[in-house]
Amino acid sequence: MLKVYNTLTRQKEEFQPLEPGKVSIYCCGVTPYNDPHIGNARPFVTWDVIRRYFAQKGWQVRYIQNFTDVDDKIILAAVTEGVQWSEIATRYIKSYHESMNALNVRPADLYPRVSENIPDIIAMIDRLVQKGYAYALDSGDVYYRVEKFADYGKLSGRNLEDMQAGARVEVDSRKEHPMDFALWKAAKPGEPAWDSPWGKGRPGWHIECSAMSLKYLGEKFDFHGGGSDLIFPHHENEIAQSEAYTGDEHGFAHYWLHNGFITVREEKMSKSKHNFFTVKDILKEYPGEVVRFFILQTHYRSPLDFSDERLQEAQTSLNRLKNSWEYMEELSAKTGESDTAAELANKAAQLLADFYEALEDDFNTALAVSEMFALSKEINIYYQEVTQGTAFDATGFKKAAEAYREMAAVLGLFEQDSRKADDALIGKLMELIIAIRQEARGAKNWAVADKIRDGLKEAGIILEDTKTGVRWKQA
Repeated sequence: MLKVYNTLTRQKEEFQPLEPGKVSIYCCGVTPYNDPHIGNARPFVTWDVIRRYFAQKGWQVRYIQNFTDVDDKIILAAVTEGVQWSEIATRYIKSYHESMNALNVRPADLYPRVSENIPDIIAMIDRLVQKGYAYALDSGDVYYRVEKFADYGKLSGRNLEDMQAGARVEVDSRKEHPMDFALWKAAKPGEPAWDSPWGKGRPGWHIECSAMSLKYLGEKFDFHGGGSDLIFPHHENEIAQSEAYTGDEHGFAHYWLHNGFITVREEKMSKSKHNFFTVKDILKEYPGEVVRFFILQTHYRSPLDFSDERLQEAQTSLNRLKNSWEYMEELSAKTGESDTAAELANKAAQLLADFYEALEDDFNTALAVSEMFALSKEINIYYQEVTQGTAFDATGFKKAAEAYREMAAVLGLFEQDSRKADDALIGKLMELIIAIRQEARGAKNWAVADKIRDGLKEAGIILEDTKTGVRWKQA
């Protein structure tokens, strides 16, 4: 029975899906104005394990993660470099995918961008204005009316008076209430802008996720996630907008999961403190799987302190698991009939059950990792016994190996080597295909040559005929 800690109710709850056998997830993505940092990586590694858990259990998962590609920080970066805002966004979206690929984070089912969903955002704002939850100013700005939404503050546990007293809100006498937030921002010179009923402008930050999650997952979905820093104001405002829009106070996301902060030597990571580390820079010193393992060794809701020492410890620990993986692969290639691994098989079955029990307690990857270490130890013991002359039990050991592989698959470990092997195989296959095409061209069999080229293009591979030979690349 899966239990998750729901930020909305502040307690662990038994997970009850909206549809049996299906799970829908929306996770707030990055604002691509810079290379992703280690703090960005944590929620995506966390949700990747959650997705893998559900998939391994046979659930049908739909996972949406947005890109906030229209934002003040992107605009500022574009002005600083003297380029278009879209160039900045495209560059760092590419950087995000490269970093997450190195961490074995599987792609989301869809990555909607703000710039591609402007009509839906405008339609949602317009509906909120019609229902009295938002108001437009003569300037063309549109604000959400927080006092209209009776449950405002239910996610963060705050009330409007406390928020107003403690928040650093820019004073704006045009707003009805200091905590009212922008849904639409009137256009400024040099900024990206779109036509709307209120004049040219662009969306505010919070409305985008409401519009895109409702569009791609429906008015009710299972999980909404992100970092703890998003609880207020971002996720609080999402709830206010979305429930006002649908008219359903029990709609929108049913479970809210938030990961803890990453600190650096027990101080919050920030650029101002010069303790800001991008994934790209960390990967120059440590393999991606080490970074991933470092993140998973701590429960997602707990603070995670980042340091070279901690990464080195993670590397040492992961190497221990990898040694067992190599022993497992070596033994898996052997044959033998005996019952010497019967006890190992039974222990593996129990440890796998314990592994899932850990994950079903609010996705406790730290405890799940400890169960994997326990199985690693048992595999090591059996390996030593076999190398010292004990008869090998292929049937019994296969069950232990399957359990170890399953743990690794759910945690997303030991995929780098297999990926390199796949890349090598693809390279050899492409050499063969290109050679066959060249033979067809040499024989002036243009129909076959073109069929190969067009078929590869449909598969996402582009052939380039150059003076030095044929090159290929992924589209």
